[in-house]
Amino acid sequence: MSLPPERLRDWVITGADGLDDLLVEELTALGGSEPRRLKGAIAVRGDLAAGYRFCLWSRLASRVLMPLFTVPSGDPDALYQAALAHPWEKVLREQATLAIRAAAAKGVNTHTRFASLRLKDAIVDRYRERTGERPAIDTDQPDLALHLFIEADRLTVSLDFSGDSLHKRGYRVAQTDAPLKENLAAAMLMQAGWPARGRGQLFDPLCGSGTVLIEAALMWADAAPGLSRVFFGFEGWAGHDLNLWRSLREEAAARKRAGLQRGTPMLVGCDADEQALACARRNAQSAGVAAWITLDCQAISEWALPASWTEEAQAQERVPDAPLGLIASNPPYGERLGEESTIRDLYRAIGRRLREQLPHWDAVVLAADIQHADALGLGHLATLRLFNGALPIFARHGRVLASEPELPLQFPGSLEDIPPEGMDFANRLVKNLKAALKDAEREDVRCFRLYDADLPEFNLAIDVYDGRLHVQEYAPPKSVDPDKAAARFKLALLVIRKVMGLHRDKVFIKVRERQTGKQQYEKKGKGGKFFEVREGRARLLVNFTDYLDTGLFLDHRPMRLRLAAEAGGKHFLNLFAYTGSASVQAALGDGGNGGALSTTTVDMSATYLHWADRNLALNGLPEARHRLIQADVMSWLRDEQAAVSRELYELIFVDPPTFSNSKRMDDVFDVQRDHVQLLRMSMNLLTQDGTLYFSNNFRKFQLDDWLGEQYVVEDISADTIGFDFQRNARIHRCWRLRHRPLP
Repeated sequence: MSLPPERLRDWVITGADGLDDLLVEELTALGGSEPRRLKGAIAVRGDLAAGYRFCLWSRLASRVLMPLFTVPSGDPDALYQAALAHPWEKVLREQATLAIRAAAAKGVNTHTRFASLRLKDAIVDRYRERTGERPAIDTDQPDLALHLFIEADRLTVSLDFSGDSLHKRGYRVAQTDAPLKENLAAAMLMQAGWPARGRGQLFDPLCGSGTVLIEAALMWADAAPGLSRVFFGFEGWAGHDLNLWRSLREEAAARKRAGLQRGTPMLVGCDADEQALACARRNAQSAGVAAWITLDCQAISEWALPASWTEEAQAQERVPDAPLGLIASNPPYGERLGEESTIRDLYRAIGRRLREQLPHWDAVVLAADIQHADALGLGHLATLRLFNGALPIFARHGRVLASEPELPLQFPGSLEDIPPEGMDFANRLVKNLKAALKDAEREDVRCFRLYDADLPEFNLAIDVYDGRLHVQEYAPPKSVDPDKAAARFKLALLVIRKVMGLHRDKVFIKVRERQTGKQQYEKKGKGGKFFEVREGRARLLVNFTDYLDTGLFLDHRPMRLRLAAEAGGKHFLNLFAYTGSASVQAALGDGGNGGALSTTTVDMSATYLHWADRNLALNGLPEARHRLIQADVMSWLRDEQAAVSRELYELIFVDPPTFSNSKRMDDVFDVQRDHVQLLRMSMNLLTQDGTLYFSNNFRKFQLDDWLGEQYVVEDISADTIGFDFQRNARIHRCWRLRHRPLP
């Protein structure tokens, strides 16, 4: 039965920007009527019971305000006189403490403190006139708070009916840095249709302190979010109807008890941070929903989901009308090195893993940038623009698409229209390509060297990177006529495009000259275009235009895969790490024994370390377990030797340059001169039963005999040369070093 009009009140409910539609729908369901959109708030009509329900049941609201009176802006005396005439004895409960909190609308420049003081003066003066006493002021924890909102044309005084912000449910007893607000977590879930959609199955892959999971559990249980709160602002209000409030709380408690008896949902959360998971467990217990939530310490690359989820998802032949489950998460979109590209790579990793594990599920994921949301690769359903505090964020809701099968490497070229003077080169390419594709398919290789100056007159190297070509011309000697060399290279490019059948946008050309000094670190171009390629289980970024090398040394592919096979359960150290590809392989492992427990990646180049960080993010590998250290390796090793408690590693990879004199180094590095000191210090960081791999590509290099006397040394170069470098087996040399057994 509806209440008579005279008992209806005006209410103003504030919420995060972007939630208007959801908030109107929620308030209407809770008894609000005649909704009107204000700046940053929704105004509704409703009785006292509706006001209580807003505080008790709203999952989206920040504050519930009961307007008392309004005066024109810009006239402090008008505010004072209106407040002096207001019956505060009917507002403030006897002996209750009071606080006044003022805020101004966006774009309004005013002194909120002065307006607050005028309002307080009026209230104090009225009490003194009538009682001879003044109300007690408590700015920290008042029994009742007044809200003063200043707009350009008016000023509104309201009773802060809810008290502290409603996003503080009361169950959060532990938290991580910058946790997601509870009402934003609820908004994500509402946007995705939870709990009606998702069949009671929800996965949060980066759950942090558990906010999304707990809100999902409370929604499933039909539990009022305000039940755990110990205080509301209306408790210091003289008009508070205690009996009505108790009856509404008892009704909410009964609904929660009934909800906890309904079918059990399957709520799973993962995070790579065990401390965050400890917070999530405590919070779930505080909220009374711990029995419904399963938490595992797993990185994105390690998800081990319930078999029923993955089997059902993989067996689904078409996208159903209803999702098989819901993924809801708030990734750490600003916690890595702060580079937009790195964060975007993390979202790409999330999207790829979801396609592999949970196709045909729905997903709602927060992102600080719309490009990050796009990187998820979801079938788009809706996007909300919200604010987490002052930070704008996007809630992307979409369907997880099934993974597209990886296409075999194909190069649909021909020998037609090739000039006679290019036929020898063309035939050699065809021969090499046929053999290489056969070997690549057998070994599951996507990136390999196709041609390396096989014919003296065509002095260039051709590398295949997952369907793209990287062509490097070795600079001709000065004795060769430049015009003839240019014509020969032009012919080579024509033949390459004809034989491979690739558009020119998939063929990248570079002239490779001998580098000296700091040239090896200088940027060569400004293309800024990175491509993702696969090597074993890893996804790695390559750049064909900006640097001398692409970011992935193809000749070390067998070595990297060896590290992946041996790194399981070990701590791995990567010195002169370049773009960190060896660290990624070690961290991922080969799928059998798992990956390294931790990796430490040391390089003096900030550019390469950022590249390494992007590679780690692209594979869903967490910063907490994988350190990046910018340092001169020799200096870093000396500092580690001097440490009181040095960290030891079971697996170490050392791949230094032949020569380096970067200005960031303490001294010039020469691999022939300095390798004994380098390896001695590195071996001091190796466990007694550990393994160190040492590699370099200096063709005249000779390993010092002293090392063979001190350690068990094996030349394993032949085992680290892939099928694509057999014709140039001197591309690098590699040794395995171990400590001699203790006597």
